[in-house]
Amino acid sequence: MATGKINVSVENIFPLIKKFLYSDHEIFLRELVSNATDATLKLKHLTSIGEAKVEYGNPKIEVQVDKENKQIRIIDQGIGMTADEVEKYINQVAFSGAEEFLEKYKDSAKDSGIIGHFGLGFYSAFMVAEKVEIITKSYKDEPAVHWVCDGSPEFTLSPAEKTDRGTEIILHVAEDSTEFLEEYRIRELLTKYNKFMPVPIKFGTTTETLPKPEDAGDDYVAETVEVDNIINNPNPAWTKQPTDLTDEDYKNFYRELYPMQFDEPLFNIHLNVDYPFNLTGILYFPKLSADLQVQKDRIQLYQNQVFVTDNVEGIVPEFLTMLRGVIDSPDIPLNVSRSYLQADGNVKKISNYITRKVADKLKSLFSENREDFEKKWNDIKIVLEYGMLSEPKFYEKAGAFVLYPTVDEKYFTLDELKEKLAATQTDKHDKLVLLYASDKDAQHSYIAAAKDKGYEVLLLDSPIVSHLIQKLEADNDKISFARVDADHIDRLIQKDEEQISKLTDEEKDKLKEAVETVVPKATYTVQLEAMDSSAAPFIITQPEFMRRMKDMSKTGGGGMFGMGNFPDMYNLVVNTNSNLAGSILATEDAAQRESLVKQALDLARLSQNLLKGEELTAFVKRSFELIK
Repeated sequence: MATGKINVSVENIFPLIKKFLYSDHEIFLRELVSNATDATLKLKHLTSIGEAKVEYGNPKIEVQVDKENKQIRIIDQGIGMTADEVEKYINQVAFSGAEEFLEKYKDSAKDSGIIGHFGLGFYSAFMVAEKVEIITKSYKDEPAVHWVCDGSPEFTLSPAEKTDRGTEIILHVAEDSTEFLEEYRIRELLTKYNKFMPVPIKFGTTTETLPKPEDAGDDYVAETVEVDNIINNPNPAWTKQPTDLTDEDYKNFYRELYPMQFDEPLFNIHLNVDYPFNLTGILYFPKLSADLQVQKDRIQLYQNQVFVTDNVEGIVPEFLTMLRGVIDSPDIPLNVSRSYLQADGNVKKISNYITRKVADKLKSLFSENREDFEKKWNDIKIVLEYGMLSEPKFYEKAGAFVLYPTVDEKYFTLDELKEKLAATQTDKHDKLVLLYASDKDAQHSYIAAAKDKGYEVLLLDSPIVSHLIQKLEADNDKISFARVDADHIDRLIQKDEEQISKLTDEEKDKLKEAVETVVPKATYTVQLEAMDSSAAPFIITQPEFMRRMKDMSKTGGGGMFGMGNFPDMYNLVVNTNSNLAGSILATEDAAQRESLVKQALDLARLSQNLLKGEELTAFVKRSFELIK
């Protein structure tokens, strides 16, 4: 029996591993199963090139829990190790066997799926174990060996009686880690980290009843057999070619990823690139509500089918973190615990690629079946609008497929709108004005008035629309947006000939004075406008700039678009050609004239949902008095 001291370059390496090297103790199982997977895939590669003269067979990895003896076992049927290899790979911390293997076979093994990078994964076992044993036999014709270490730099290495190829790791679980002796806990970890590992993983068995043979008699007794409980799917959808998958395959994989999610995805994007980096994956567009309070961290990041994290910030553009799915890349740089991304040029390249791929897919969906794309628009618009604001490369491509619906559920691209408006608006302005509503019900009267005049009204009701139109206006100097209840639309668009006021200048001054006596000057700016006599006598609008700034401040608060607080400011537009204007001028009694103005103002406020609380109560009471 040989004894020796593990060759480490840092004193007390085991406390360092246990406390600091790994961010989460539960990943010990991921690392050990990953090592077992590497050992199996190495053997597969060596047999495929004829270097290993053994039968590969149908190997699997088995995880066992022995609660009574406080042990966890990870058993593989892979490449195994000789005594010299144990000395080389186990007793020298941070010497990676996988890395050396890949370097040796870099031309033939580049697509073998081998995971290891750091040579530290095995030592994660000491985060939960007070003693670790390795019993291993190489595929080479050499004796098996038994390695034991109690968490100090001391180890023993002796011959073992193992006759079959592969490695068995035995963890003697420490008192502070007995939670990992619960079968449900191990099943949870295997499902979380190893659900899609490329080698079958056995965890326990299940009993199945064999079907009754056709020629069995009435006295037939059903037979049962024990079947390995394979806990993973070694061939997940993202590892296959898109041409080999149907729509139903993609939906089934979505259900496999999110078994508690009952909605169907709208569509998927299959990622598959091998230059200038390797990346595969499937992203799903789920149905999203029209707000920004959506659940993020639903995209899972894998490295060669090993789960790494669901925090994909940096790799996936921020606007796409609202999606769901899987990204797998061996080229994403990770630290030794594989839990956090490191700053690297590849990360930005991958992010840019995903942005471009998503934009190309959206364009093809729009071009191939516009009608279906329009039906899905309300479910995806918040993601795309956010993408236009946050990702310049996405914004460059978005014009080809981003839609602007009208209140009548017609859909236009921005270029289509420009062409349509250029044919209907006069040349009195140097810009085309795009009218829009943000709340179809609250702004109904304004929408109706605009439509009566033949104006097209868009419905832009996402919470970030104010930010989006600011950007669109900045990048398109020939268009401007105005909400339908903003500064009076006839003045903005000037489609119609101006109406001539029935009032003299002296009567206008008197009317304005009578209204301003009642209207709060801090909130309302009174404007006189000559309109058709059938139009509303009092109309409340908001200065477009101030209203937009206020909307933007609401969207952000102190967060994404925070811009501070803006006061409520409105225009009160008085139609000088209305009968009410004449009535106000004709009323000699000051109290009665004030009541007329108050009632008209409150009606206008009511149409804008601005009348609440005590003021609403007073309005209702006054209305009943007028009826009497």
